[in-house]
Amino acid sequence: MAGSETAAHASRNGHHKDGLDAFATPRDDQREAGRPLLERAIRAVAGVVQSRVPEADLDERDPDYIRESLPRLWLLASLYFRGEVRGLGNIPEDGPVLLVGNHSGGNLTPDTHVFTLAFSAYFGVERRFHQLAHNLVLSMPLLGFLRKYGTVAASHDNARKALEAGAAVLVYPGGDWEVHRPSWQGGRVDFGGRKGYVRLALDQGVPIVPVVAIGGQETALFLSRGEWLSKALLLDKLFRLKVLPISLAPPWGLNVGDMLGHVPLPAKITVEVLPPIDLRREFGADPDVDEVHDHVMRLMQETLDALAAERRLPLVG
Repeated sequence: MAGSETAAHASRNGHHKDGLDAFATPRDDQREAGRPLLERAIRAVAGVVQSRVPEADLDERDPDYIRESLPRLWLLASLYFRGEVRGLGNIPEDGPVLLVGNHSGGNLTPDTHVFTLAFSAYFGVERRFHQLAHNLVLSMPLLGFLRKYGTVAASHDNARKALEAGAAVLVYPGGDWEVHRPSWQGGRVDFGGRKGYVRLALDQGVPIVPVVAIGGQETALFLSRGEWLSKALLLDKLFRLKVLPISLAPPWGLNVGDMLGHVPLPAKITVEVLPPIDLRREFGADPDVDEVHDHVMRLMQETLDALAAERRLPLVG
């Protein structure tokens, strides 16, 4: 679920209204009236969606709710996806840490479900654990329960706030770009050139722990990111959506946008946690962001290649 950008009007979530403001001037009204009808309609929808994004509140995380839901999550992660998580002992026992993962499987991201179960079972539900998600995910009516798991809107400020609270924070720099990559690129770690996670770790003085997952891109047939479609519908400007993916997945068949989700195929999900990277100890007092990013990407790609070599068949694992 991945990084965010800010505009002139930004809330504590790091999201914006893209100029849809109650205090619009007459000039704003004239400009709005001059836009094409489709663009005005999309902007209106964007305003409604942005208004639904909840303000970030780390205290919404509910350990009791997580504890009670673990059996259901276990059924999904262990039986349906046959989840396997290795190397949890590489995560520091306490204190803030930035978990940096690759992302697969469309909007439902089964790798996150599997890892959340493993983390909560290993460290206990009382340990602070927050995941960053795209604003649109948090605004969907049926996904409000994610906030009880500690999910907050993806922004630098929210990540900083969680790390300052001593939490383990899971970020997916690749965001919607990576999670909707075509199926034939499933074996590729692709952050789309995003390196903000390195600056965040340096600013907060926390280690980076790479988290590498495989199997999510086998839960549907992902055909295209649909970048051209996103631009044509102005979604890149209004929702920060650079893609409008096209896939084949039950129950819809041809699935455009994955806004309503889909029923993921029962692919085996394997996650491997790598040793922590102390940036200043390994790269000096003033680490080069590009050098650190290249190092993280190389480690994660090598691990993903090794995990792919273990798989015998798609879905089966």
